[in-house]
Amino acid sequence: MDRVDIAIIGTGPAGISAAITSVIRNKKILLLGSADLSAKMRKAQEIRNYPGLPAVSGEALSAAMQEHLSSMGIEITEDKIISVYAMGSYFALQAASGIMYEASSVILAAGVTAAKPFPGEEELLGRGVSYCATCDAPLCRGKEVIVIGFSPDEEKEAAFLAETASAVTYIPMYRQEVQLPETIRVERARPAGIASDGQKRIVRTQEGTLTCDAVFVLRESVSAGTLVPGLETDGPHVKVDLQMRTNLPGCYACGDIAGKPYQYIKAAGQGNTAALSAVSDLDEKKDS
Repeated sequence: MDRVDIAIIGTGPAGISAAITSVIRNKKILLLGSADLSAKMRKAQEIRNYPGLPAVSGEALSAAMQEHLSSMGIEITEDKIISVYAMGSYFALQAASGIMYEASSVILAAGVTAAKPFPGEEELLGRGVSYCATCDAPLCRGKEVIVIGFSPDEEKEAAFLAETASAVTYIPMYRQEVQLPETIRVERARPAGIASDGQKRIVRTQEGTLTCDAVFVLRESVSAGTLVPGLETDGPHVKVDLQMRTNLPGCYACGDIAGKPYQYIKAAGQGNTAALSAVSDLDEKKDS
């Protein structure tokens, strides 16, 4: 895939606003996220502070944003980004599908990740702990793996791993019934941490310990600091200036991921600002 000017991660109000402004400014973009837009926004019964749309429901606001995107020919690429690497003059975005996207700049608008990393998770990332089954399944051929899934959507990743691993244990972090092949062991346990014991990895739970060769932690999204190595954060939020610039040149953040208040109108405004900053910086770089 050709390199785009701006990659936007997230399809909530911030990401949609950033995409619209970027396209108006004639930039080639890649909008990554759910085609259903923000599930959180759709559930809102009534939004009272969005200018021009008094007492609008989340469902109606979501539909209006979707129509706006369609009217401008803006497509959404439904691919989960698990890592963003600053490569100097551009960014490389690694997706769960195995595709590597490239962009001259990146706007983070993926919201806040509520789940905290397990103790030991971030320290062992890349050393027996992974966030991408599609990417690392070949490394687990003939090995025992544990998959910690935070939604039923992750079950297909566990099934995929079972095609190469010698044994797969699946730990669901949700209450719904699990639909998996009989070859996969389902463990209803509550993980408390991940540790290393030589070449083995240990998942500590409140019920005991589980030993394996690799652990896959599959969440709907990862924390900003883990997503973009070198990014300065403040708790679950990304540190930004008033122009939505982060400490990494060419990387911007907006919406809930940039801090409170968690408001749709605030997110949309920051998305516009982030896009304008990205466009300005790209044009300045082009002219220099």
